[in-house]
Amino acid sequence: MKTVQAAFLRAIIAVVVGFLLIKYREQTVTWITIIIGVLFFISGLISCIVYLVNRNAKTTATLDVNGNPISIDKPTFPVVGIGSLVLGVALAAFPTIVVNWMVYIFGAILILGAVGQYITLASVVKLSRLGLFFWLMPSIVFVVGLIAIFRPQWIASAPLLFLGWAMLYYGIVECINAFKVMNIRRQVARLERQQQTEAEVVDAEAEEVGAQDVASGLPAVDATPANSAPEEPENPNVGAGI
Repeated sequence: MKTVQAAFLRAIIAVVVGFLLIKYREQTVTWITIIIGVLFFISGLISCIVYLVNRNAKTTATLDVNGNPISIDKPTFPVVGIGSLVLGVALAAFPTIVVNWMVYIFGAILILGAVGQYITLASVVKLSRLGLFFWLMPSIVFVVGLIAIFRPQWIASAPLLFLGWAMLYYGIVECINAFKVMNIRRQVARLERQQQTEAEVVDAEAEEVGAQDVASGLPAVDATPANSAPEEPENPNVGAGI
């Protein structure tokens, strides 16, 4: 599974978790917490596996917008994946203990998610310029996470409803970023193939011109036998009686 596919899976799980928080926010039952924990664990585990598999894989080199060589297939460190893995274990293994810390936990995962999106955008900004819109979306997620941790009284009336919508928003932003990254990498790969094809055509033309030059520039055949002695120049004094 590629990094982009893992991002889509992470986005889907975030949307499902957000829906569960919105739909069952009044029911602090154990099974909801366990399901959310399992979803986070699966998301984090897949992200970490994808990183470990792609870390030693052969990367594709290209040039950034400034003409410097970079790698476009190098995976980013799974910050969100590790956070999701730890959160999933905590929620699934200790649902009755962590239920009172749900606001802080989801605030932390939103912050980690925003940081992960920043890292993803920074990995492709060298290939293509990104508008302010793409940087603003994870900033909103980051601010919501900060509010949940440091100012939970601002959302005290319905904290899980607020965080549920925040998780839905995070999942949508993750999908948008994944589509953007996928399109940029496709454009770069297409440009790389085009440049490679042009280079092969130029090399073929150069070889053909070189072959024609060799064929037209063969040295002329010398008609003089190889074992014949060179003719001596005529001496004007011979026969003059001197």
